[in-house]
Amino acid sequence: MKTHPEGFRFHEYLLFGAATLIALALCVCAGSVSIPLKDTAAVVWNAIWKLPMPEGISADAIILSVRLPRVLCVALTGASLSLCGAAMQGLLKNPLADGSTLGVSSGASLGAVVAIAFNITLPGLPFAGTVAMAMLFALASLLIILALAYKLDFSLSTNTIILIGIVYSMFVSSIMSLVITFAQDKVRHIVFWTMGSLQGTSYENALVLLVTLAAFGAAILLHARELNAFAVGEDNALSVGVNVRRVRLAMLVCVSAVIGVCVSIGGTIGFVGLVTPHMVRMLTGPNHRRLLPASLFAGAVFLLLADLAARTLMNPLELPIGVVTSFVGALAFVYIFYSSRKGKNRA
Repeated sequence: MKTHPEGFRFHEYLLFGAATLIALALCVCAGSVSIPLKDTAAVVWNAIWKLPMPEGISADAIILSVRLPRVLCVALTGASLSLCGAAMQGLLKNPLADGSTLGVSSGASLGAVVAIAFNITLPGLPFAGTVAMAMLFALASLLIILALAYKLDFSLSTNTIILIGIVYSMFVSSIMSLVITFAQDKVRHIVFWTMGSLQGTSYENALVLLVTLAAFGAAILLHARELNAFAVGEDNALSVGVNVRRVRLAMLVCVSAVIGVCVSIGGTIGFVGLVTPHMVRMLTGPNHRRLLPASLFAGAVFLLLADLAARTLMNPLELPIGVVTSFVGALAFVYIFYSSRKGKNRA
């Protein structure tokens, strides 16, 4: 696929959309109990139009109550994390960057762990306490990181933000370990959650993810031109009239909000924002008007396949999805790092 200066084309939307639908159908049908595609389609169609369930199909409860909400949450989480990763790589001009580079993922994880450990909930919405705490800690982490970066470097340079984000992540990790120590009866739940899992997610979780992606993801997509300027360099962005500090702050806030919600629902799922945009960039090129939409679809497909592997590789034992993404991501990280170093040596 050649690189074009214009945005995402209609046939590309069709291609990526078809791949996503195929992955969705595969993940709903496959599992410990395999369900024919025809039966799955009939159950979903009748459920949408509130028709009686087809006779002779006994798996409607598995499809509608277990697999479909989980698959929707997986797809939305993958799309969200991948979009954030693509945005951060352009913003920070670093192919090894993703949302977790800022330390925001660590902050969101700490907020969710605190909510789980101390049973923080909101009346009528059992999962809302975890979501609220993760978002609150994610945004608080962003403010702390930006304040420290501002004190050290008034221009809020990329290198300063990354360095402080790494140090902050290490600090938050130690606090998280301390909280887990005092939550002995919740240790197993917290440890499994920190490895990343979307098991037991609901349609309410999917709705929260969808609303978050629609609101903050749209803002990220609308800044594709500015991200193109950032990818060349901050001086270039200034020269073409981009308000560097305002755009950087807006992108960081959007990424923090999206990551906070994803972490609160699915736990810590690493490397999605690193691996997927890098693979997509090989197909679409660096233009963010094409890279960002493609990353949305590719992130959904990548995490859907990772979740399917987590459910089926060691059946009936289910692996945390974060284990699968970390394994693939670690290999990809080494490859990307080696390729970038090799390119610099040649230059």
